[in-house]
Amino acid sequence: MTSPVRVRYQTIEIGNKDIHLCTLRDNQQFSDPDGVAERLGICDTSWPLFGVLWPSSQVLANYMLDYDIEGKRILEVGCGIGLASILLNQRNADITATDYHPQVKTFLNRNTQLNNNKNITFERADWADEHSNLGRFDLIIGSDLLYEDQHIALLAGFINRHANPNCKVILVDPGRGRKNKISNDLLNFGFTSNHIKPEDTHYLAEPFKGHIMKFLRTQ
Repeated sequence: MTSPVRVRYQTIEIGNKDIHLCTLRDNQQFSDPDGVAERLGICDTSWPLFGVLWPSSQVLANYMLDYDIEGKRILEVGCGIGLASILLNQRNADITATDYHPQVKTFLNRNTQLNNNKNITFERADWADEHSNLGRFDLIIGSDLLYEDQHIALLAGFINRHANPNCKVILVDPGRGRKNKISNDLLNFGFTSNHIKPEDTHYLAEPFKGHIMKFLRTQ
């Protein structure tokens, strides 16, 4: 992949699966020569966040390793480098990935090629967009999404618009202090919630202080 930024290649072990990734070398990388990201409101400090492998994404991918995906249409919200989507793609899941960042699709396509998988359906999505053609899903997943308080209502609304009447939502939060707020917003859309600690995070360099937030709506 030709890139004006520095990248690194690594292999992540998820259970018995090896996931090969091309990521940004670090969170100091930046390249927006045509101002595309700037016009979308993405500043130079937040630009590289999509392309770094975060602990929450590893927790989510490990949780998805044995998750029941049979017959489910699955959406990953704010996929970033797309580790969970790539893992689910290896499992032949019906997975669609979304993110707001304009460079995500390039990296996602490169990483599916590195893993010899079919391309993952991707759409650049704005949580505030009420007219997206994404459709509805049976399972919605995401990790480390709530950086700001104003993201809470936007994310809850986006999830509601793209959730089937019967839907499960799995969000991994590293401990940013907003898990109860998103739970309350999703409660207004008919979701019950259950927050759990991941059972085993030996694959992380440091102890994981966050939670796996599970939501369920049935009608």
